[in-house]
Amino acid sequence: MSAAITITGLGKRYRYGGAGASGNLREDLTAWARGLFRRNGRLHPTLHQVHEQRLDKSPECFWALKDVNLRAKPGEMLGIIGPNGAGKSTLLKILSRITAPTAGSLRYQGRLTSLLEVGTGFHRELTGRENIFLNGSILGMSRAEIARKLDAIVAFAEIEKFLDTPVKFYSSGMYVRLAFAVSAHLEPDILLIDEVLAVGDLRFQRKCMERARKLRDGNATVIFVSHNMFVIKAMCDRVVYLRGGRVIHDGDGATAIDLYEKDSRLEIATWATGIVGTDRDKCPLTVTDIQLFDEAGQPRTMFEFGERMRVRLAYEAKEPVSAPNFCIGIIRSDNTPCCFFSATLDGLKIASVHGRGVLELLTPPLKLVAETYTINTALWNADFQRLYSAQTGCNFHVRHDLLDTNFGVFHEPAEWKML
Repeated sequence: MSAAITITGLGKRYRYGGAGASGNLREDLTAWARGLFRRNGRLHPTLHQVHEQRLDKSPECFWALKDVNLRAKPGEMLGIIGPNGAGKSTLLKILSRITAPTAGSLRYQGRLTSLLEVGTGFHRELTGRENIFLNGSILGMSRAEIARKLDAIVAFAEIEKFLDTPVKFYSSGMYVRLAFAVSAHLEPDILLIDEVLAVGDLRFQRKCMERARKLRDGNATVIFVSHNMFVIKAMCDRVVYLRGGRVIHDGDGATAIDLYEKDSRLEIATWATGIVGTDRDKCPLTVTDIQLFDEAGQPRTMFEFGERMRVRLAYEAKEPVSAPNFCIGIIRSDNTPCCFFSATLDGLKIASVHGRGVLELLTPPLKLVAETYTINTALWNADFQRLYSAQTGCNFHVRHDLLDTNFGVFHEPAEWKML
């Protein structure tokens, strides 16, 4: 079977500070001219070669992608994951022809469309109806094809009442719903989806995933970039893990997700970066390690429904911190918060901490349904007014023969009687 997408030796280089990947033209011409007068018998370098050599050695430049080789088949759902700055969005922008690669090549077969940013291709002053025709045309649909699919697009986007309202009055969620509806009803051979779907609510995300499955079943290639491991695990036949612009793993999703989780462990949580920054070394109080045990003190990552769990936190206070409040949250793999424990609210009063120490939480019986969960930490002051740090932690699994996510988050026996 021929590949829908073939990527060979792909690389993209940028200059720090946003000045682009190209160097100073005068310097390039000077270096090239000097090369013409070399009398050592070697082949004179071309202007492009001199430019490449100089940029490769320049401390002002970096490779957002380097030596990427990938193939995606028709009818394949491919996930791309990695930490921030891994090169995921750069790869999608190259595939979408938004930016050109510095090195390597890519080929694809069929009609390609992408959903990378909210409202890309929309004109704020035009109505939803007008933007459907405009965006559809940009994506390669004929006017007759758009008109034929208009009702289905509007119904999918759920904007019937606002169809003739200028999109500048739309919320970000409405933007996403309309953009995805147009892209998906183009019936592309290749669909690229970035993290933009996270803007929509959970019900619409599920609706989009169902539409993506239908496209895949119709032999389309769908490429997801996401930080949501629940979506990656549920949707993708194959997962690529990027780190530092290079492909670290290309294959089964379990291995890729495990690599992602290990690299992300104890990093500052995304929601907290605007408060405490991205460098945990600059936080006055941080968690340095998380370990999970059963009630008897044996290391575990798999727990039976109803078991208790010991969560042991190692911490470091780089300066004296008065009345710290150690908090632990349990998050399901679809980013649903399940429960929250606070040392202060649970009655543990800590006068102050300085240097290294260890704290342990013994949970009540875990009545969580069978799924994968993440332990996250947040270190506040006693009245939740100052955040010292918030970090992603380790994963654990809950097992039950019957109860799964179809039953919600937790299950507690109730009292029933016939009346």
